[in-house]
Amino acid sequence: MRHFLKETDFSRAEAAEILALARHFKQRRGGHEQPLAGQTWAMIFAKSSTRTRVSFEVGIHELGGNPLFLNTNDIQIGRGETIADTAKVLARFVHGLVVRTYAQADVEELAAHGGLPVVNALTDFLHPCQIYTDVFTAAERWAGPSGDLLASLAGRKVAFLGDTGFNMANSWILGSALFGLKVSLGGPAGAAPGPEIRALAAQAGGSFHFTSDPYEAVAGADLVYTDVWTSMGQESEAAERRQRLLPFQVTAKLFAAAEPDALFMHCLPAHAGEEVTQAVLDHPRCVIFDEAENRLHVQKAILAMLARHRA
Repeated sequence: MRHFLKETDFSRAEAAEILALARHFKQRRGGHEQPLAGQTWAMIFAKSSTRTRVSFEVGIHELGGNPLFLNTNDIQIGRGETIADTAKVLARFVHGLVVRTYAQADVEELAAHGGLPVVNALTDFLHPCQIYTDVFTAAERWAGPSGDLLASLAGRKVAFLGDTGFNMANSWILGSALFGLKVSLGGPAGAAPGPEIRALAAQAGGSFHFTSDPYEAVAGADLVYTDVWTSMGQESEAAERRQRLLPFQVTAKLFAAAEPDALFMHCLPAHAGEEVTQAVLDHPRCVIFDEAENRLHVQKAILAMLARHRA
């Protein structure tokens, strides 16, 4: 049984195939490929969402399947039923799981006990669907409508600014080797990524550069990226985080220090005036809404890949 719990659950060749399939789905949206025909996929969400929920529900439907949304407050897992038992029960009803939750261990436990393909739709540790979407969004710009998407990424530099110890920074680190990227992280001194992601990246052949100088981080960058400073579950730390992360706000001046044709990305929602200024969000090389759209096409490609292995 194949799962997509982290970026490296697919090989480099499979990642290239997913990017190509995402382009195919985007160019031929409304086509008749339906690899999920006759299937129901449950979507277990412990965290609220706009883009993730809508893109997966629409994507499963367009692939011929039936999406079944399950808020954890409405099922027994929110009232003490074990994750293992939940997985075993759902396996009697549905054909796959899409899970958005807090702990990476939860998606791993669901994968271990259900006998169903599981997709990590976000945890506090990783956000693999977003990274595949982000590299696709950049590659379609760099490769054009028919060029080699994966090859267009080779040697490109990604600069991530802000909370360098959370899921998006971790996912860029883990995806670096898979996609042939150079990753530079700009965050507060002492906030470098921890040993768990370092170990995973080392196993995959990935690496990164960490600096507390935001201008050093963006120098030579082809892509500048940031995320919210306070994620769900961190609300009590919001004031302290704003103060600590303010030097890493992506301003027009900081963005201009990257390559002249650099792209700006943010996985949204964006808080203008915190992690990024409105001037950057309005910049013609800001592609945040392309990213949002591409979640649909890339996730359809991931689901189609998992369905192929399940058959």
